[in-house]
Amino acid sequence: MNFIEKLTSATQKNKSLLCVGLDPDPERMPDKIGIFEFNKAIIGATSDLVCAYKLNLAFYEAQGDEGLDALKRTIKYIPDDVPVIGDAKRGDIGNTAKAYAKAIFDNLNFDATTVNPYLGFDSIEPFIQYRDKGIFILCRTSNTGAVDFQSLRCEVESGYRRLFELVAPKAREWNIHGNIGLVVGATYPEELRLIRQSHPDMPILIPGIGAQGGDLASAVGYGVDSQGEKAIINSSRQIIYASPENDFAPAARRAASELREQINSYLSTPKY
Repeated sequence: MNFIEKLTSATQKNKSLLCVGLDPDPERMPDKIGIFEFNKAIIGATSDLVCAYKLNLAFYEAQGDEGLDALKRTIKYIPDDVPVIGDAKRGDIGNTAKAYAKAIFDNLNFDATTVNPYLGFDSIEPFIQYRDKGIFILCRTSNTGAVDFQSLRCEVESGYRRLFELVAPKAREWNIHGNIGLVVGATYPEELRLIRQSHPDMPILIPGIGAQGGDLASAVGYGVDSQGEKAIINSSRQIIYASPENDFAPAARRAASELREQINSYLSTPKY
């Protein structure tokens, strides 16, 4: 089963477009609990409510050997029918990109990853060659500083277009194996609408809900495809830190359940 099939199956089985970000921060976790034990409890409480999990590698790398061990154990612990996205944002040339792809897909066994297209096709190609894996290309990211480059007007034959508007068609051009998606932040709803309209079948990973202030109704209405699927709406801190105490897992379940129901309530009112 490839990534798209696994994502669709989990979406339909769990009636969910919710992706929970497992980004452990020891300063916000309950005392005397390890990273893997924390993740294990969150997964146990939420795995029937999600379409995917997303693990940002930085939170594990920052904790040294313990973090990397927890990363590997967490990936193995997640149920096989739930896809796991490695949020790595890699992007480098030639053999370096090939090594990154091998590390993420062969060694860590992620189902999908995020990549940075700034260096062009040769930095993306080694990832694309893993035909059963998902490749999410950064297009319009959710952070405030995204405007520094992604909104720049670029001259093309037909006039001027913003940089992010050029990334999306390139992703479509490179999508020869049908395994490419886009990252578009919920904090830029009009851009999300434009990208979904021009790329109706491509999966979109949508960060920016919750702590970053993205509008959920717009993320759902503008993000889903014609079947009400292929929008992966990520929430991390809002769910995994719903409680700072030892009841963090039940609190995470309540937060995830509530967010899933909110998402599903917007599915009947598409915005395009």
